[in-house]
Amino acid sequence: MAEMQLSSRHLLGIKYLNHPDLELIFETADSFKEVINRPIKKVPSLRDVTIANLFFENSTRTRISFELAEKRLSADVVNFSSSASSVKKGETLLDTVNNILSMKVDMVVMRHPAPGAPAFLAEHIDAHIINAGDGTHEHPTQALLDAFSIREHFPDFKKLKIVIVGDILHSRVALSNIFCLKKLGAQVMVCGPPTLIPKHIESLGVLKSYDIREALEWADVANILRIQLERQEIKYFPSLREYQQYFGVNRALLDSLKSEVMIMHPGPINRGVELDSDVADSDQSIILEQVENGVAVRMAVLYLLAAPRSTTKV
Repeated sequence: MAEMQLSSRHLLGIKYLNHPDLELIFETADSFKEVINRPIKKVPSLRDVTIANLFFENSTRTRISFELAEKRLSADVVNFSSSASSVKKGETLLDTVNNILSMKVDMVVMRHPAPGAPAFLAEHIDAHIINAGDGTHEHPTQALLDAFSIREHFPDFKKLKIVIVGDILHSRVALSNIFCLKKLGAQVMVCGPPTLIPKHIESLGVLKSYDIREALEWADVANILRIQLERQEIKYFPSLREYQQYFGVNRALLDSLKSEVMIMHPGPINRGVELDSDVADSDQSIILEQVENGVAVRMAVLYLLAAPRSTTKV
């Protein structure tokens, strides 16, 4: 794999990437997917690079996926958890990161509850910053792995109709997916209760619907999001039971559609709320493919951002 670079030295959001960046990431991820399916899954591409994973919010899939990607690339990895750090004693974000950088860290992967935290770091420290989710703003690597997973089944995005269903208002996954899919040329719709659809969402070039059946009849692919109760300070709908009744995706609903829809979910799934088990575990679902592809896509992002420092080819 020849060395190539992204247009930005950070991955702060899909908003800041261009179409060639997306294609380069996908092509690089293709190569790394072959690597992680070989008997020996490790390559020395980032052997001299030190990466710090800074997670100021809880995470399971994203954190494990990044750590596995880093170790597959032979990087040195430092894991940081705010719950067991001096942040609890009042240390500022900048002081925390500067202390870590003094240990000669080249890249920082950060999840933070404050929108814009990764961008703030990028302005103040000399290291590559990867946004692993900042508040309700963006989650760029999730959107990249979602698009990469769709691309394996539908190579031409310009012919695709994709609906994002659920808590659009609080979802950083939804915003990053909208930016990514629109840049790739897909038609995008959002669907959910009126209280969970942001005002003026159409300004992003998407359609909207408050009818789950109408949305699924329209779509080729449905990306189902969970209800983010931890980000909701007030009640946006009467009950989870009512949400499930009007917006939950179940087997009977899918079987009643005129054509088959591919089902996705970024996880974690609230089974029996936004998605029933007989849908999540069905042949129409590519949820486990998304998880596998997450490692390859994150390997690609890490490799491409570190390219100026890396001298070893895949």
